Amino acid sequence: MIIRQSSIFVVRRGWIHLYLQKFVPFYSTFAWQSPLTPHRRENGFRQSPNSEQSIVFCNSQITKMGRTGNIREAESIFNRMRVKNTVTWTALLTAYAENGELAKARKVFDEMPQRNIVSWNAMITGYVRNQLRVSDAHELFRRMPERNSVSYAAMITGYASAAMFEEAERLYNDMPRNWRDPVCANALISGYLKAGALDKAVGIFDGMMEKDVVSWSLMVDGFSETGLVDVARKLFEMIPEKNVVSWTVMINGYMKTGNFEDGCLLFLSMKQEAVRVNPRTLTSIVEACTSNQRYREGCQFHGLVSRLGFESDVILTNSIISMYGKFGCLEAANRLFQSMKGRDIVSWNSLIASYVQADKMDEAYDLFQIMPKRDIISWTTMIGGFSQKGDVAKSINLFNLMPQKDDIAWTAIISGLVNNEKFSEAIWWYSWMTQRSFRPNVLTLSSVISAASGLANLFEGLQLHSHVVKMHMEHDLSVQNSLVSMYSKCGNISDAYRVFKTISSPNVVSFNSMIMGFAYHGLGQESLNLFNRMQMDGQKPNEISFLGVLSACSHIGSVAEGQEFFKSMRSDYHIEPSSDHYACMIDLLGRAGLLDQAVDLILSMPFEPHAGAWGALLNASCSQSRPDIAKLAAEQLMILEPDNATPLVALSNMYSSLGRRDGEEVRLAQKSKGILKSAGCSWILLTNTKILRITSFQFSVFIDFTYKMIQLQGSYSIEERMRDSMNLHNHSSRSRLRL
Repeated sequence: MIIRQSSIFVVRRGWIHLYLQKFVPFYSTFAWQSPLTPHRRENGFRQSPNSEQSIVFCNSQITKMGRTGNIREAESIFNRMRVKNTVTWTALLTAYAENGELAKARKVFDEMPQRNIVSWNAMITGYVRNQLRVSDAHELFRRMPERNSVSYAAMITGYASAAMFEEAERLYNDMPRNWRDPVCANALISGYLKAGALDKAVGIFDGMMEKDVVSWSLMVDGFSETGLVDVARKLFEMIPEKNVVSWTVMINGYMKTGNFEDGCLLFLSMKQEAVRVNPRTLTSIVEACTSNQRYREGCQFHGLVSRLGFESDVILTNSIISMYGKFGCLEAANRLFQSMKGRDIVSWNSLIASYVQADKMDEAYDLFQIMPKRDIISWTTMIGGFSQKGDVAKSINLFNLMPQKDDIAWTAIISGLVNNEKFSEAIWWYSWMTQRSFRPNVLTLSSVISAASGLANLFEGLQLHSHVVKMHMEHDLSVQNSLVSMYSKCGNISDAYRVFKTISSPNVVSFNSMIMGFAYHGLGQESLNLFNRMQMDGQKPNEISFLGVLSACSHIGSVAEGQEFFKSMRSDYHIEPSSDHYACMIDLLGRAGLLDQAVDLILSMPFEPHAGAWGALLNASCSQSRPDIAKLAAEQLMILEPDNATPLVALSNMYSSLGRRDGEEVRLAQKSKGILKSAGCSWILLTNTKILRITSFQFSVFIDFTYKMIQLQGSYSIEERMRDSMNLHNHSSRSRLRL
């Protein structure tokens, strides 16, 4: 190995950092392995493969390869070294630990000829950071011949990350007092903040005799995460010596709490203070531009990234690719991706996700096939994309090809089936997931509960509710919202309201689910009362909220109140009414007999009315015996849905009830066009899981047979026996379609 200029050694906290000003390019096959008998000389400096400089250089390369994930190259360097010291062994141990290969790291640790305190700390840290193997870390910590502040900090971090705060505080109190602050105190504060225990973190912070910028930055971040951004700013102003990290934490706090302008102003102040911006600061801002839909500002910050020369930073560039993808600028995202010299798997995933969001699955799949390495995110993104496009078969095929699956992948396939209304299949996949010993997460349960809602299968819903309780997820808001919706759609409005009342802080989805549930069950006044409570609780109504209250007004016949709600959508809440809102208003006016106003409203719609609007008008005009309006609505429905016989059947029935011969003419027209009326059908839940679909005639035969069997047993009333033997769901095809 030839060193062209002298090497500079810096020893700091037990680690040797080597700065080489100029050297021959490094290869895995070293110069000294060639059969050279004389030792090389360069600038009068004699080197041998056993020289200290060569060993240090190899140690630094092992460390470098470990940090970049080239673990096999690190092994190759280690195995080719003739002479190794303790730093060499520790470097390989750390490389294994940083890449999750703990078994190999422990093997190196056990085989080390000599260990120092850095070796022990490296192994303990490896256990703590990988899979939280705190018991293994504790065993090593107990056996350590000597300890320093890093040893205690690593162990306290392990305890805190595993939520073992009693052990963490006990160790913190037992350690030498001069080692507590600031390193070990910072580790404990960080653990408390990650667990959401802000008050505990404040107690440790206030008791510190010595605080560094990390201590202050942790607390600023902690207050920001809990929404107390004003308190965080006051604390930020108290920091004696701010650095780029503390500025970044405060900027990020503003961005995460939706205070985009304040975050940008603080960034300008940071530049005015001549603080050197780093890529992490800009990454935080770019991500905020994405989440806050700030396309223009995002482009401006991309320009700043280019001017500062940060485009080589992979993490920052990945966030910019994601930003362009979210804004639909695929050409810009792809151009930036192609210009990257050091892409990682996140780069590929970011571009693939951009194409998936734009519904360009062919381009996304092409990238997926050529990417050098795939992780679970890559597979899950493609599965979700194909499901979103309706290609369930391809998403299932990809899922089956996955080499490794986790709960997120299972959730993607189950939610995809639910979104495509494959409710029975979704429940089957959930059952298979649990049989394979995968633990569902809250999103999995929310999705599969929605599947039970789609089937109106109360038994499955009850089973899933019991799973929720067993897994202690009954207080998760998304799960509670799904349960409210499930009980409502399964006809059990009392249990829906019972679950709703257990929600400590209901959000707009919670209120909407209950408002819609009350409305669909004809409890219009209860729906309106809940809408008023929703606003008193500070929740802003959205489009779904107004669908619920308009439907409620329709059920109770409150025309004036419904019209007021409809007008307030634009004036008070800046919500443009959709076709569904107009359909609700037409239904409201029609039920109240105000058919002429309903016609005026449907003709004044700013867009073409959909089938739901004309269907509501047809239904109202038939019930009010207005053949002129019924004919208009039926004609429009036949244009929109030419294969649907329902308008002609409704029109024919109305004519017949009025004693007009037009009914026979309509039926003849229906036959001449070859349009068949869909037969009514019923769903009966058998053996708790199997659903039987039968026609109206078959259903009457089934009921007669069931009654006779019940009468033979005769132990109690027919109604009680029917309730206990099966859940009976009798819906016509038209009413189920409306649901």
